[in-house]
Amino acid sequence: MNRRTLLALSAAAAAAPAVATAAADPIAGMTVINALGGLDDPNFPERTRPELTPRILADARASGLTAVNWTIGYVAGPDEPFQKSVADIGQYDALIRAHPKDVIKVLTAADIARAKAEKKVGVIYGFQNAAMMGDDASRVDIFADLGVRIIQLTYNLRNQLGDGSIVPEGRGLTEFGRKVVDRLNANRVMVDLSHSGRQICLDAIQSSKQPISINHTGCRALTDLPRNKTDEELRGVAEKGGFVGIYFMPFLNLSGHARAVDVVAHIEHALNVCGEDHVGIGTDGTITPIDDLDKYAEALRKEHEDRKAKGIAAPGERADTHPFVDDLRGPDQFRKLYRLLAERGHKPARIEKILGGNFVRYAKTVWGA
Repeated sequence: MNRRTLLALSAAAAAAPAVATAAADPIAGMTVINALGGLDDPNFPERTRPELTPRILADARASGLTAVNWTIGYVAGPDEPFQKSVADIGQYDALIRAHPKDVIKVLTAADIARAKAEKKVGVIYGFQNAAMMGDDASRVDIFADLGVRIIQLTYNLRNQLGDGSIVPEGRGLTEFGRKVVDRLNANRVMVDLSHSGRQICLDAIQSSKQPISINHTGCRALTDLPRNKTDEELRGVAEKGGFVGIYFMPFLNLSGHARAVDVVAHIEHALNVCGEDHVGIGTDGTITPIDDLDKYAEALRKEHEDRKAKGIAAPGERADTHPFVDDLRGPDQFRKLYRLLAERGHKPARIEKILGGNFVRYAKTVWGA
């Protein structure tokens, strides 16, 4: 054997494990977007400030995640909404500055591509309530300038823009709400109708000059709970060019104990209603999983009691319902979802759209390339 042949065989042998690994990874090379989630470690619920520990970062890398809409700012509770939201932006900006090799702040769709190319995780700043606008719609300009790219109009309760999903009256978009939507459009910020009541969602679809999103939801036709969206809402979002993300939450099954099969069923229903160009995932969860579910039960009970006390607990969530899907969590969650969809006959090109391509298309429409 001459030296040239030996070197060629050695190079092939060295490359073989990498090729095998890539072939075994169905999402290798894909852009994976969690349209609502976070980079947290739920094993430490007592933490009050965001952290990016070695485990959180390792789990995010291992999962194949490209970017995540990470909820910051005021959601509910006694904090003054505007002050809380501004303070959070400062905290998260500092966190990203402290980890320049690991994460980047996403302002445009191009930043998602850059995160992928640089093997980092893109962090998209998103609000899950617009209460911080007070009575001044021009505050949207402030938050857009500070890098907030997604603003959800309501949480579960009523605010000055309209009614959330658990308010019986179901008030639609108020006049102030229309002004906020106009400012969101002017600043190219995504209008998110997750957690909203039906009427405000339908009103926002008509009022917005740009496509809107429902970044984390389920399908009411399959599971009749207020946190899920009707076909009318889903179809309206898609017909205007928007985006719908399916969550990994208890609301996907009336028992409150959703499984991976439920996630697949809701994705498939959304595909049938919206078409394959408008459906993705917004897990409403983390990558790092709970290590001890028995120990977690007490923390979950306390969290549920706190949500009930604030009046924000939605039908379908209880002290015994995990706010995640037990068999679709951890760093392998996106690969497992890929395989489940493939087993159902969905082609790789469609699954790639669901895992991230559709969100990127939508982001280019709203934020620009």
